[in-house]
Amino acid sequence: MQPSRPGRPDPRAQAQQAQMAAAMAGAVDLAAVKARSEAAARAQAAPAPSAAAPAGAPGAAVIDVTEETFQADVLDRSFQVPVVLDLWAEWCGPCKQLSPVLERLAAEGAGSWVLAKVDVDANPALAQGLRVQGIPAVKAVWQGQLVAEFTGAIPEEQARQFVSELVRATTGGAVPGAEAGAGAEDEVEDPRLDAAEAALERGDLVAAEAAYQAIVDAEPDHPVAGLALRQVQLFRRADEAGPDALARADAAPDDIPAQTRAADFLLGTGDVEGAFARLLDVVRRTTGEDRDGARKHLVELFSVVGDQDPRVGAARRELTLALY
Repeated sequence: MQPSRPGRPDPRAQAQQAQMAAAMAGAVDLAAVKARSEAAARAQAAPAPSAAAPAGAPGAAVIDVTEETFQADVLDRSFQVPVVLDLWAEWCGPCKQLSPVLERLAAEGAGSWVLAKVDVDANPALAQGLRVQGIPAVKAVWQGQLVAEFTGAIPEEQARQFVSELVRATTGGAVPGAEAGAGAEDEVEDPRLDAAEAALERGDLVAAEAAYQAIVDAEPDHPVAGLALRQVQLFRRADEAGPDALARADAAPDDIPAQTRAADFLLGTGDVEGAFARLLDVVRRTTGEDRDGARKHLVELFSVVGDQDPRVGAARRELTLALY
């Protein structure tokens, strides 16, 4: 399917692109640049997490979360520091073993991450939305997205490693300061983003790409437009590849362009690990130009997802092992 051309919108193509945009939501969230900036601004306006704050108080490192407070206490806050969800219930014995460990680690973290405790019996809609299959369940949220998780009680050393790797892969332990908050507000108020975001909302990828490209041409270091442009370009490639890309790639494992198109489609529809794994497999079993092409495409996908995502760090390590 070809994207609609500027000046001659194709309603059917726009509808198909809008449908795919919905499928991409949560993986590479193209239409939410402004919403993400607003969430970051709200997080910066809130008190910075601190181990000194009493549990449950504003800015505390350990908080109780409900369906009503989830947006502010988890999604918004995750633009400031990673938030670890502890999903538990009063009747759950293993939960009573794991929760005190997580609370102690959160206190030791001194505000570098927040532990958000969710009673699944009192908040069934949250448990359903988070696809909780069993408890205790622990899920990490960074910049509005789930980035890591585990189920069941684990030893303290493993829990410590989980949160340590999460913090290192996201903020490195630093809590964003006032300057970062001001930058987020500037992004929200940048009128040049409006045309691109409007184009995304109506499914016009060509116009969105042109709008972001114009910003990057004028300001190469723009804090939003560069990443958004790469995301839109991925979106167009995934849209053009279509759902048949996987079958074509599976039928021709030595066709490197087919593999990269399949990876684009996987990433575009939310399967981050699947996209990375497909190209890592190509790198492992090829040499020369084929291997280098797959490597470069994989690195490009890393830049779209962002180094703050722990899945990128894990895939980078796998890539290093595959190359050397």
